[in-house]
Amino acid sequence: MREASTELLVELDAASNVTDLLLERHAANPAHALYRRKGPNGWADVPAHRFLQDVSALAKGLIAGGIEPGDTVAVMSPTSYEWTLVDFAIWFAGGVTVPIYETSSAQQVEWIIQDAGVRRVFAADRATVDLVSGVVANSALLRDRLVNVVRMDYDGEAPDLASLAAAGAGVTDMELERHRSSAGLDDVASLVYTSGITGRPKGCEITHGNFALVAKNIVAFLPELLQQEQARTLMFLPLAHVLARAVQVVCLAAGATLGHTPGAAQLLEDLGTFRPTFLLMVPRIFEKVRATAAHKAAAAGKARLFRAASATAIEYSREEDKRSRGEGSGPGLLCRIRHGIFDRLLYPRLRHAFGGQVRYTVSGASPLGLEDAHFFQGAGIPVLEGYGLTETTAPCTVNTPLRTRVGSVGIPIPGTTIRVAEDGEILVKGIGVFRGYHANQAANAEAFVDGFFRTGDLGELDARGFLTVTGRKKDLLVTAGGKNVAPGPLEETIRAHHLVANAVVVGDGKPFVSALVTLDPEGVDNWRSEQGLPALAVSEAITDPAVVTAVQEAVDQANLLVSKAESIRSFSLLDAQFTVESGHLTPSLKLKRAAVVRDYAEEIVKLYG
Repeated sequence: MREASTELLVELDAASNVTDLLLERHAANPAHALYRRKGPNGWADVPAHRFLQDVSALAKGLIAGGIEPGDTVAVMSPTSYEWTLVDFAIWFAGGVTVPIYETSSAQQVEWIIQDAGVRRVFAADRATVDLVSGVVANSALLRDRLVNVVRMDYDGEAPDLASLAAAGAGVTDMELERHRSSAGLDDVASLVYTSGITGRPKGCEITHGNFALVAKNIVAFLPELLQQEQARTLMFLPLAHVLARAVQVVCLAAGATLGHTPGAAQLLEDLGTFRPTFLLMVPRIFEKVRATAAHKAAAAGKARLFRAASATAIEYSREEDKRSRGEGSGPGLLCRIRHGIFDRLLYPRLRHAFGGQVRYTVSGASPLGLEDAHFFQGAGIPVLEGYGLTETTAPCTVNTPLRTRVGSVGIPIPGTTIRVAEDGEILVKGIGVFRGYHANQAANAEAFVDGFFRTGDLGELDARGFLTVTGRKKDLLVTAGGKNVAPGPLEETIRAHHLVANAVVVGDGKPFVSALVTLDPEGVDNWRSEQGLPALAVSEAITDPAVVTAVQEAVDQANLLVSKAESIRSFSLLDAQFTVESGHLTPSLKLKRAAVVRDYAEEIVKLYG
């Protein structure tokens, strides 16, 4: 059993809560732009005094509507400035925010509203209002609770945010302060429901202390990102995800300006106008940026040059990483010369894809492929990979600019201890660990051991305290021959190919390991164009010999990571896409393995026929 800890850097008054971070920021500089909001004429600053004013007005509206300290209020909306505004208004009113993913089904919405005891729901737009209202109308339990739905977009229809704020005009500042200061660090700030990969979503009780202590300590831990002049970032992950919410509170504590974009589809365009200095990313975005850059180079007749630049970036990063481990002297002379040339000719174009001002990126939510990490690191876009779960208020480990080990998820954040149990399970104790599952004592009894939260993930700690995640206990496959296989590394390697959207390794109880593979439609178009081949729809590409051969090469590359007994012997190309809407990905783009195995059971049978 091995442990690693990082000491707490910042302590907070037990009577304080998340709202104090906004008051502190306002007191420091009321004119400072806490947020930037995109409108028809581009990005407009929202200074601290305006944000505090709007938050207070909405909070008074909630109080006038009868909210009491500790009441739960749900928010169902894509990522937006309004989401943030409503979140803080709920906290100022003394309430508990309950995020609901905008992609949630009616059954999921009904369960969360019922389980959390919600009586007020903020809904993004008319369609969301109709969905929530329909759920309430069709449930006798919720009808009796008189659930109130507030529309978040401003269009003059009541009730909306404007009418809610107007309704609170008679609430005094003294009454607002009573509500705002009612919670302490140990009180629940948010009920964040798990994505329900393995069953019905569970409500994680995230406290004010979890959010505030993590925020204050991350700011002190990562000053290179957060304490630089004009630090700013663009948030595209769903704010219903605890990682996005935690980073949002971190930005407030740091005074870093935050912008919002509703999803990955709009991200690349908005990066060019917002020009962030640091970014929170997920692996799929890194993969897309790299694939797009490779295609553009090929279309310009520079495919060979791009491959050389890519190989140089990876070599340069690997040698630098070895040097940081004390295992080498760094890149050789020829590598440094090549790197210097590409750093003037090609790497700046890649950096421009992120807006041109990014100093660091933070990768989370799922593992980033090792080659992609080295590629971006070597191209001058440092990637600080981290690790966490909903139950740890997201980050519990992270690489830092001064302490980075590529391929690891870093060291414990301040106030956190990581333990790897005898069976390899990662255990966590610290400032981010949640209070427990809401109204679920059975789950709580299973979740903790010796005061540590049991993550369900497998990992390794090295002598310097760097954690590497090697898989998930429930994902481990055991073949008919008794061989344990961790599917994650195999899937990541296959997914790195530009043709591939997703890969799912199967073989539990089977004589050998196989894989289900989906193709990326854009990747298919780009790859065939680069090969001088005519365009094909995915439905045609799955049987095209050239495509099948290319995917086989990706599978062969993955098999180099494992023994023959663990290698993938067969695969099937699916005429399908795994999406949030199809039920095969979580909103943070994690694979729902059980859902894929269930829905494609016939394809799996064919693999072993």
